[in-house]
Amino acid sequence: MDAFAALADPVRRDLLRALTTGPARVADLAAPHPISRPAVSKHLRLLTEAGLTTVEDRGRERHYRLDRDGLVPVHDLLADLATEAAAAAPFTESALDGLDLEVRRTVREHRQPDRHTQEETG
Repeated sequence: MDAFAALADPVRRDLLRALTTGPARVADLAAPHPISRPAVSKHLRLLTEAGLTTVEDRGRERHYRLDRDGLVPVHDLLADLATEAAAAAPFTESALDGLDLEVRRTVREHRQPDRHTQEETG
């Protein structure tokens, strides 16, 4: 399983979020979830296969840790998408600033009463 497939499941995303604070035991990771410990263990196994976590056996307990290197392909894809989106933006910041200035000027002009209308009625 690759990182993208692993991240597709909300339980696995929650488990990864929990691991951002440091290593944790399966029992601690399973506690907030309404699924069994074996089901959480299966999710953790899939995260490990995807390279997103590492596991260390300590006696009878297994401790999982987030492996940030496994997130590199995801990070790279998001960075590429952000770069492509920025390059494809139809408007530059200066063009939008110019548009903002023009809108403000037009609004200001429409708020001012027409001098000719005032002179004719006055």
